[in-house]
Amino acid sequence: MNILFTCHYNFNINAGAAGVTWRLGQEYQQLGHQVQYYSLDSLPQRLHPLAKVAAFPEFVVARIVALERQQAVDIVDASTGDGWLWAVLNQRRQQRPLIIARCHGLEHIEHEEYLEEVERGHLQFSWKYPLYRGSVRLWEAAASMRYADLALFLNHRDRQYAIDKLGVAPERADIIANGIPETFLNLPFEPLPHDGTLRIAQVGTYIVRKGVHYGSPALNTILQCYPQVSVSFLGTECPEAKVYADFDPAVHDRIQIVPRYSHETLPSLLKGHHIKLFPTISEGFGVALVEAMACGLAPITTATPGPLEIVQDGQDAIVVPCRNQLAIEQALARLITDRVYLEQLRYHAYETAQTYSWGRIAQNNLACYEKARDLRRVNYDRVYSATN
Repeated sequence: MNILFTCHYNFNINAGAAGVTWRLGQEYQQLGHQVQYYSLDSLPQRLHPLAKVAAFPEFVVARIVALERQQAVDIVDASTGDGWLWAVLNQRRQQRPLIIARCHGLEHIEHEEYLEEVERGHLQFSWKYPLYRGSVRLWEAAASMRYADLALFLNHRDRQYAIDKLGVAPERADIIANGIPETFLNLPFEPLPHDGTLRIAQVGTYIVRKGVHYGSPALNTILQCYPQVSVSFLGTECPEAKVYADFDPAVHDRIQIVPRYSHETLPSLLKGHHIKLFPTISEGFGVALVEAMACGLAPITTATPGPLEIVQDGQDAIVVPCRNQLAIEQALARLITDRVYLEQLRYHAYETAQTYSWGRIAQNNLACYEKARDLRRVNYDRVYSATN
């Protein structure tokens, strides 16, 4: 098959939606499929970044039309919001590419969580946010899912929200996980150090959505209480001073900050760490969570939809309420002081992570494509029979 991926981001394969899109495409290519990517990087460089984002659906239409003329596209796997215009214009055509709306985390739920942070005084919207991101963009995302042949979600809450509030048909809404590279699987499982030291890792951008207003105060308290503990922030995408500002100067020497890294180096960066803190307030899935588990870290995560698809409290993680600094502190303290329990969680988390091979996930995605193709054929035959 000829598959076109669209992604309304700069195509940084080391992070986020672009990264998982690229890795899924690599698996498809290994299975013999032809894959192309279309992102903001594909648009004219002279355009303002905001103009690129706003006009991206129109550019997607032009790209699909060009590929159709070459008979070079069977599947359009589009991030939500990207393919709505093409889907609306072509929904009645039987002989056309299959269009998939891939949700990397439902923007409507993310928007609601942002509103909560605004009320708590942790976030202030720019004047531009309600003009597009908090309005038009949400409409485009919903339309892309309603008109797609299939909408793919990362967790049950996103799917149910889309069905209940956005008008997505249940039979055209499936759940599919993300995966991790083969190089992250079956790594050596290292025992805890005998000297009592422990290292905590927090992987991801240092932003409001990742729960820094709750995780960092908890970590600050823990570092002051337990001198044998250190913390690493990996992939913060911000100046080191921004992170240090949230911590007592007395503990700065036990904080490591790596603003950026190449994805393939993450296992090396996580080597020697034992606890993964994931205090996110909104998460579609949580690839960084699975990757850390595969590297032998015991997760402490919030009860947000994405992580709840991956772990079970008390089995392979400690799950704490969202936006609860005290609960994070208590969970960290428990793992620091109960090394037997920490070792149990680490091993069970490690085992769970082994099931998230991109190879298996790619096969599941291809099965979803076939299901959507069959459903479209049945619906077309039903409509054709009713009109003849």
